[in-house]
Amino acid sequence: MAGLNAKTPIPTRIVVHQHSRYLELEFDNGQTFKLSIELLRVYSPSAEVRGHGSGQEVLQVGKQAVTIREIIAVGNYAIQPIFSDDHSTGIFSWDYLHWLGENQVHLWENYLERLEQAGASRDPNDSNNAKFFPESAKSCGRS
Repeated sequence: MAGLNAKTPIPTRIVVHQHSRYLELEFDNGQTFKLSIELLRVYSPSAEVRGHGSGQEVLQVGKQAVTIREIIAVGNYAIQPIFSDDHSTGIFSWDYLHWLGENQVHLWENYLERLEQAGASRDPNDSNNAKFFPESAKSCGRS
């Protein structure tokens, strides 16, 4: 998923809609996707979110209000969003963004189910989410 293969559609337009918190992507194959910024954040391809192997994924909680502060182009194959919660290590290749677009309904349902099973919330102010943060992050007020 991380690389770019020859059959991957290439974005021809990328627009951040700050107010509605969506990233709009138009691909050269005619497909258009509106991905919520929260979905992008919780499915970031970074090691911080995915871990370093199967079963090491870290459930992202309290990300409902996250926005994108900046997008950095990575070569001709990816973007690196800088999120409002300071997460900046995920590099989103064209194939990964396209895959997210095609699978967003299932991914979103899966995310909500994992939150429910963990007793966590999308709400950044939910005190139940505190159990998901290390003591140092809680004492600094970070989430």
